[in-house]
Amino acid sequence: MAGLEGSEQPRRHSAVTAVRWSPAVEDEQALKALELFGNPTEAEVPLPSRPESAGTARRLAQVVVLRKWGLTPQVAEVVVLLVSELVGNAVRHTGARVFGLKMVRRPGWLRVEVRDPSRGLPCLMPVHELDTSGRGLFLVDKLSDRWGVDLLPRGKTTWFEMRVTDR
Repeated sequence: MAGLEGSEQPRRHSAVTAVRWSPAVEDEQALKALELFGNPTEAEVPLPSRPESAGTARRLAQVVVLRKWGLTPQVAEVVVLLVSELVGNAVRHTGARVFGLKMVRRPGWLRVEVRDPSRGLPCLMPVHELDTSGRGLFLVDKLSDRWGVDLLPRGKTTWFEMRVTDR
């Protein structure tokens, strides 16, 4: 996952207490992120270009997909993963101080955009089984229905779209 390269820790089997994931805690953090940073469905949300911003972007995407749009947890899981990959690329490869996150919903589709000030285009690389990085755009390509890059006068927007079932 984006931003986690090099963070693997040796496994210790003695005296390890499992931490249980709690939907209520995660939901609370997502709602707090929405309150602090803004709603990416109303306007582009600027986030600092730091690895920890991937977590904020994931939480924003989660609360929008589940609470605002009322889509399934399965859709939310894919959107959160792909947001993480696009944000990771913006943080790692653009040299930006800030990037923007925007989410758009129209009947049958959702679109997520990550804007940064670099005009360098992302590159979809071949992925091999033992690769430990470089899978971000591969995942975006495989899990979204379409994706692309729009060059701007100052920077670019990398985006993906997914078909979704309206409830």
